[in-house]
Amino acid sequence: MKKLVIFGSGYLANIVADAYLDGLLPEYELVGVYSRTIDKAKRLARKIAQSGRDCRPCVTLNALLSLKPDYLVETASPAAMKRLALPTLNNGTSIITLSIGAFADTAFYEQVKQSAAANDVRVYIASGATGGFDVLRTATLMGQASANFLNIKGVRALRRSSFYEPGMETEAKTVFTGTAREAIDVFPTNLNVAVAASLATVGPENLQVSMISTPEFTGDTQRVEIKNKEVHAVVDVFSATPAIAAWSVVSTLQNIVSPIVF
Repeated sequence: MKKLVIFGSGYLANIVADAYLDGLLPEYELVGVYSRTIDKAKRLARKIAQSGRDCRPCVTLNALLSLKPDYLVETASPAAMKRLALPTLNNGTSIITLSIGAFADTAFYEQVKQSAAANDVRVYIASGATGGFDVLRTATLMGQASANFLNIKGVRALRRSSFYEPGMETEAKTVFTGTAREAIDVFPTNLNVAVAASLATVGPENLQVSMISTPEFTGDTQRVEIKNKEVHAVVDVFSATPAIAAWSVVSTLQNIVSPIVF
């Protein structure tokens, strides 16, 4: 039985916990959950406890890591991932992360690789709201690949941002164009998947990213396109809610312990 903890106690964390309670992660024991707010951590821990299993609510990373978990699921933010990654890896704990945007920082990415190798643990990048990492990596390995990333979202998601303008309510607008590295600086949580796509292809400094806002559109479309001399692949994923990100964590956890790996 693998010991599992979750860093974060919000919407995505609750989906992972529900999958655990529904028996979709039988190889794991969920022993702890973290939130900066003790009430949120206690609420999620109580949900687990109602099934007759112990789960400790934690408000510090040290308390969470003191449970000696084999795996930590991160559902917080790139900033949180930067704080927790090295202490977690040095604790002998592998990480499943949704905040891939943290890896746009090349120096941090290299530190994480070195720490994971030194402690014989791993960082698993969950696919989040995109996918096709296998074909993206394969096409890149073949050589001479070019890639780009497009995010389409509804104007409602941008109304409180500094990029909002009234014209977005009636016509599609290009909100951002630049590299994946630049994108994550501007949108630290909205474009994590662009960094994931860049790591699977041509890198954060070379993947070209565009964001378009569209009136009366709900959800997100993430489209990754890669080309080389022999392959042209397009991975196009629409998601009405962020739930797919949490389910990609569940899929990753299943894959880790499966005798047959997809």
